[in-house]
Amino acid sequence: MFDENVLSRIVEAAEVAPFEPVLEIGPGLGSLTRVLAQTAASVTAVELDQRFLPILQHELAFFDNVQVIHGDILEQNLDALFERPYKVVANVPYYITGAILRHLLSAQQKPTTVVMTVQKEVAERVTAVPPQMSLLAVSTQLYATPEFVTTIKAGAFWPRPDVDSAVLKLTLHPEPMLPLTQEKKFFTLVKAGFSQKRKQLKNNLRQLGYNQEQVTAVLQAAQVDGRRRAETLTLNEWLAIHQNL
Repeated sequence: MFDENVLSRIVEAAEVAPFEPVLEIGPGLGSLTRVLAQTAASVTAVELDQRFLPILQHELAFFDNVQVIHGDILEQNLDALFERPYKVVANVPYYITGAILRHLLSAQQKPTTVVMTVQKEVAERVTAVPPQMSLLAVSTQLYATPEFVTTIKAGAFWPRPDVDSAVLKLTLHPEPMLPLTQEKKFFTLVKAGFSQKRKQLKNNLRQLGYNQEQVTAVLQAAQVDGRRRAETLTLNEWLAIHQNL
């Protein structure tokens, strides 16, 4: 990315304070890294493509608060990298956006804010509200409040992608909405709900091993109409169903 206006919007969205460490995923040529290094307490930049390493070493030589790590972000132990709250800025291939989000949000030491350059369609799905909810939206919003910051035209990148991008901001909830021990059960519920989009919720939830009477009782206790479809439910309604299972 080389559009200065877009770089500024990303940094503004991250709201990095001088005392805060930053994890940058996919620094590439270091354009954004240089801007972050002038604001953050430290920048840990994780780059998978070794072709960029000599460029990064040259471009960032004057910054003593930048550490470049050659490796896959999905293999990094975030709890070992950061001992205190940190923020994430990421510009990564679209096909691993979901995997990176899961990696960040499942860490014990979670970031306080994540600002990602993602495919515009992904940003729209993450920030969706009923009746356009998706499994991705529910999964993300359980951990964070999403914000669609701005659209980025394809021409702002090199190499130029085939689709427009967007800056997505996630502000993590200060307290978890669910205990860690209940997350697996919750996601099993939500996946069942979204498994067959054309079916009503009461039918999809029978995949969990409950009979029709049990499903009806759970939905009534949660005050959710079983004739609705999964994409119409709010996060709080999913939580209510989970609590009554």
